[in-house]
Amino acid sequence: MPSLPRSPSVDQSASLAQSSPTVGTFREDAGALEWSGRRETVRIEPWGPDAVRVRATLGGPLLDGLPGALLGSPPPAAATVKIEQGRGRVVNGALTAEIDAEGMVRFTATDDGRELLAEERAHFWWPGPRLYTPGGNGYHRLEQRFAAYEDEKLYGLGQHQHGLFDQKGAVVDLVQRNAEVSIPVLTSSRGYTLLWNNPAIGRVELAQTGTRWVADSARQIDYWITAGDPAPAQERYSAVTGRTPMLPEWAAGFWQCKLRYRTQEELLSVAREYKRRGLPIDAIVCDFFHWTHLGEWKFDPAEWPDPAAMTRELEELGIRLVVSVWPSVSPLSENHAPMEQLGHFIGTEYGPIAHADWPDKEVAEPVQVAFYDATNPAARDFVWSRVRENYLEPYGIRSFWLDACEPELKPGFSANLRYHAGPGLEVGNLYPRENARTFYEGMLAAGEEEVVTLNRSAWAGSQRYGAALWSGDIGTDFATLRRQIAAGLNTALSGIPWWNTDIGGFHGGDPDDEAYREVMVRWFQFGALSPLMRLHGFRDPGMPLGPSMTGGPNEIWSYGERAGEILAWYLGLRERLKPYVLEQMRAAHEKGVPPMRPLFLEFPDDEKTWDVADAYLFGPDLLVAPVLEAGATSRTAYLPAGARWTDAWTGEEYEGGRAVTVDAPLERIPLFLRDGAALPIAP
Repeated sequence: MPSLPRSPSVDQSASLAQSSPTVGTFREDAGALEWSGRRETVRIEPWGPDAVRVRATLGGPLLDGLPGALLGSPPPAAATVKIEQGRGRVVNGALTAEIDAEGMVRFTATDDGRELLAEERAHFWWPGPRLYTPGGNGYHRLEQRFAAYEDEKLYGLGQHQHGLFDQKGAVVDLVQRNAEVSIPVLTSSRGYTLLWNNPAIGRVELAQTGTRWVADSARQIDYWITAGDPAPAQERYSAVTGRTPMLPEWAAGFWQCKLRYRTQEELLSVAREYKRRGLPIDAIVCDFFHWTHLGEWKFDPAEWPDPAAMTRELEELGIRLVVSVWPSVSPLSENHAPMEQLGHFIGTEYGPIAHADWPDKEVAEPVQVAFYDATNPAARDFVWSRVRENYLEPYGIRSFWLDACEPELKPGFSANLRYHAGPGLEVGNLYPRENARTFYEGMLAAGEEEVVTLNRSAWAGSQRYGAALWSGDIGTDFATLRRQIAAGLNTALSGIPWWNTDIGGFHGGDPDDEAYREVMVRWFQFGALSPLMRLHGFRDPGMPLGPSMTGGPNEIWSYGERAGEILAWYLGLRERLKPYVLEQMRAAHEKGVPPMRPLFLEFPDDEKTWDVADAYLFGPDLLVAPVLEAGATSRTAYLPAGARWTDAWTGEEYEGGRAVTVDAPLERIPLFLRDGAALPIAP
């Protein structure tokens, strides 16, 4: 990976620390190193190979059992602790962590002593690198500062729509919103990966003058760091936060969806038409408002009169039914009163428990709905019991779409929320992970071994509960498509291997418009070479939000003869590549390596790969360069050094380490095979 210079500000901090009198004391405790001084305690402990966990607190002992992403027991590691000459050191494989008498922490590469990351003071007098601003009752606004480095590149942080791949210079809110998914883990071009192990609402500032992590209200600083190239770092990160289950074979195929199929017969007619045309299809989605009332989690018999017959026919067609389940509960729901009495809703510090207004059946105006508290084990059990009784047991429905699971509050005022796990500001980012947990643990308890849920939000560790992520309610133009490449790559570097977009985007898109048809074709090509392939959207002409709403047609034959032929061809390509896709899902399950990979994940020593934001590797052997501009008939793509690349369409070979321009007519997405790899691109 690129070798980057050291920050002058770190040199200044180090010299100041060396000239300062000793203020802290060191001790070794159960294989960990602790420093105490000025009422603060910092603990550095090995946490898996080549990694350490750092916790810091003010005015009392370190707290165990706070909500976080790390699994309870780290993988074993052979580490040593030394205390000498006014400083302490933990050496754990490739990573060395040092803390001096002033409590300043610094991380270096064990083999050559290169500085990877170091804390930095906010000011030479006060405050230091860690700031605790009291909020009362043991809570603080927490700040953790690190040095900035010239030319450092930073990736990860979940999924965002700012379009940045390298996020150096960005300020990113640590909060869950539709299409903005907060997963606080960073991969650096300097050779480290860092997890901010804190679900608090806050932000991270990746400035030229320093990096600052902020938790608006929490009790303890907590982060985990590992050294090494990005690929092995992903393995170590997934080992301590949990690896994804193995993706079932059906989920690697094509998912058909739109907002929305309003009736049983409408959904079945689409499934039948795919089969009549001989088109591959593995899943079809029954979207929202199929229910009697929001939060009853069951079919409305007026529109879905015989779910047993529907699921039986779909099974005979070889199509998996996926059903939308929201975490919100209308006051008209039969479950609202018992859930409120049992304390199963997210509470508030001030005011009533309603958190959003939403339309429901049998009322003319929106009603005030509550959200179940997914951080409460009893609430999880209650919701799963309704899902089990209304979907799984009577109809064998085993796959669920977990929409609006940020949760989609209105207004999004986290400071007023009270969860079972703690105050909203301290634990708010946990919610989507715990919502996925409801279904994962419920399915396992019911004897189901294959679990996939489609989620609109996630947090660190969501992957261990079988959560797939999609990029939310986004636009329908080329600019939005381009942003999804960076969003998907940063998601992959955040530990979530199962990811996809609404093919064609969500908000609008006219199937009869030639300009939009071009967007759809290019997006569909990208979708066919994404970890999951799913067609969805709210197509024109749409209807106002409400129980009777639907959008325009969104099946592949909806886009005219020429576009339809191209889309059908890429369905065939996905089907042919399914064994390769499942190989990559096996690698994600066993090693934590994502199927959609930044070029530098495979080629970290090629500095140019760290800047490629518009192409990616699909597994180790296939380089994908989506066409991201209207009217384009050619595409320039960078081919990493250290491999030989073959144009999958023409057979022309290229030595890596150069950019090439290839033809890209509408029916072709540029694809390059690595070192003679044989994949069934052509039929």
